[in-house]
Amino acid sequence: MTEQLGSSESSPRKRILFLFSDTGGGHRSATEAMIEALEDEFPGRFDTRMVDFFRDYYPSPLRFAPEIYPPMSRLPQAWGFTFKAFDTRGRAKAVTQISYPYVRRGARRLLHENPADLIVSVHPLVNTHLMRAMRHSPRPFITVVTDLVTAHALWYDRRADLVVVPTEEARQNAIGFGIAEGNLRVIGLPVAGRFSDPQGDRDEWRRRMGWRTDLPVILLVGGGDGMGPLKRVAKAINDARLDATLVVVCGRNAELKADLEAVDWKMPAHIYGFTTEMPQFMAASDMLVTKAGPGTISEAFISGLPLALYARLPGQEDGNVRYVEHLQAGVWTPRPREVVDAVRRWVEDPDARAAASAASRRAAKPEAARQIARLIADQVGITS
Repeated sequence: MTEQLGSSESSPRKRILFLFSDTGGGHRSATEAMIEALEDEFPGRFDTRMVDFFRDYYPSPLRFAPEIYPPMSRLPQAWGFTFKAFDTRGRAKAVTQISYPYVRRGARRLLHENPADLIVSVHPLVNTHLMRAMRHSPRPFITVVTDLVTAHALWYDRRADLVVVPTEEARQNAIGFGIAEGNLRVIGLPVAGRFSDPQGDRDEWRRRMGWRTDLPVILLVGGGDGMGPLKRVAKAINDARLDATLVVVCGRNAELKADLEAVDWKMPAHIYGFTTEMPQFMAASDMLVTKAGPGTISEAFISGLPLALYARLPGQEDGNVRYVEHLQAGVWTPRPREVVDAVRRWVEDPDARAAASAASRRAAKPEAARQIARLIADQVGITS
């Protein structure tokens, strides 16, 4: 059972309940970024609580959603079909109406055990359930959308007091799903403050990590779980024998890390598992090869990295690819040879790399977490 938030009798601090789930790393990291920003902007003024509603309160098999997500995401056609099948106002409403009796007891218990002055949701599959469960005891509710562009209809419930979206494209999408313009705020995706902090001398970091300082660095990542075709992409870059250093972050995928460590590398290469130093990795790199996840894209923008996007979740991340290409901050490279072509250009043409880097940096919204923190504070009557 989750620990309850401190009561108003024992503390004057406002209680904020954040609802997320570890179905992908982005929901957790966005939540942690907002909590960090609240403490930085309003030290000692808030009690915050993160609740994984699937794992802690929903019945089986939904409670296993964090475990189900990784294998599901490796079936892109099935994922895309499911996403699009219910991505209308009518179908989304039908899904939540049908599923509510099944989750009602858990939703009510969640609210009872976690009293709060304000609820912030960063996940589309809890919004309508929670607002229906608290119809007899309403409280302020903010939705922070963590998909950059093509956010599913399930994100949007008109009963939310505010809906925060990361881009103008997402705002238009929200309006199309019935959210009033006055209830929308375009702010950005909340990203941890350390991505904006000065990272020091990059050459010194490279020397400390054993990277060469005279070559551009290609950073290849696949999220915290090392998902996607990282092995094929890494081997294609290696076979191209580019005049660069390759850095691969395998996340928690120990098997992938072991496989890549056994490769006969024809270029300088460094293989890592899960790391909490991604801001330093990005700051010391010259380009990023990644799947089209919204959190990683937003972090790359702040770091000013050109992006080669090698995979996307159909429906959910289609808009991310279009967005990055429209900004000229990166390219869509779904085949390993296309990844090689993109990074070769940036390795061999510093001007092209600089132009993509500048476009990436222009798209950055490094203050998003702090702006959302101030919005939360305003909703509960706290001023700096």
